[in-house]
Amino acid sequence: MQKNSGIGGQAVIEGIMMRNGEKYSIAARKPDGEIAMTTRPYKSVFPWKRVQKIPLLRGVAAFIDSLVVGVSSLMWSADQAVEEEETGEDGKPLQKSEEQQAKEEKQWKWLMTGTVVFSICFSVLLFMLLPFWLSGLLRRAGASDVLASFLEAILRLAIFLGYMFLISRMKDIQTVFAYHGAEHKCINCIEHDLDLTVENVMKSSRQHRRCGTSFLLIVICISVIVFLLLGFAGIKSGLWRLLWRIILIPVIAGVSFEALRYAGSHEGGIIDQLVKPGLALQKLVTREPNEAECEVAIAAIEAVFDWRKWQGKE
Repeated sequence: MQKNSGIGGQAVIEGIMMRNGEKYSIAARKPDGEIAMTTRPYKSVFPWKRVQKIPLLRGVAAFIDSLVVGVSSLMWSADQAVEEEETGEDGKPLQKSEEQQAKEEKQWKWLMTGTVVFSICFSVLLFMLLPFWLSGLLRRAGASDVLASFLEAILRLAIFLGYMFLISRMKDIQTVFAYHGAEHKCINCIEHDLDLTVENVMKSSRQHRRCGTSFLLIVICISVIVFLLLGFAGIKSGLWRLLWRIILIPVIAGVSFEALRYAGSHEGGIIDQLVKPGLALQKLVTREPNEAECEVAIAAIEAVFDWRKWQGKE
């Protein structure tokens, strides 16, 4: 059975973010070919550590935390991709005052908060409210609650798969998907007790059970089942049907997290069959990386994770 290192991450612009416990790193390839690196403490937006240990609640917390860290990492990597040092008329770097630095930091936090809120709202609108609105049109056309809920479930799944397919066709996103593949390959390399070298990473699988893409698919599938059951409940008020869908979002996220967590640490039997759709979907959102991209992923992991000690080689 494949071991679980507990590390995870995501692709960013020309790089990788990797998190291990209480810290995370971001490595990105700069235009001059150098690898820029930063390591930061991981701080949950929820100040109560007990939340991280309570089933269901920890899934909601993990989802929101991953959005915050993910957006912050993307912004940092974007800065590295276009970084040009500000200089004065004499050609020397400009020195910013503490007041300017504080102002920029405040603006950065507001931008990050706004981006996270927008991401959540967009996801709810596209994958929850749009199918609900379309199913409402069917109800007004005479469809029964059960039939409308069934068609809503099909629409939700179709919109999600269509969205994933469309973004996978975008040319500008291919490099990000290659880094996504490099992230998975590095983790698989470590968890199969191989030395973390470019050669070993290149021959490792780019599919991984704990991938966030699999989590999103689980969320969609569980929401399909839950909202279909709501159709059998016979709720006549459109407002109440909508409210129940919004209320159940944290529950669905929590259940999905627990399902992914279990599947990521168990193998065999029905579990292997249940994870296949998520692994298949990863073929859309990952690409085979080149050696330079694998080097960035390795640098990100080694900044926060002592894989030799974890494997028992030290």
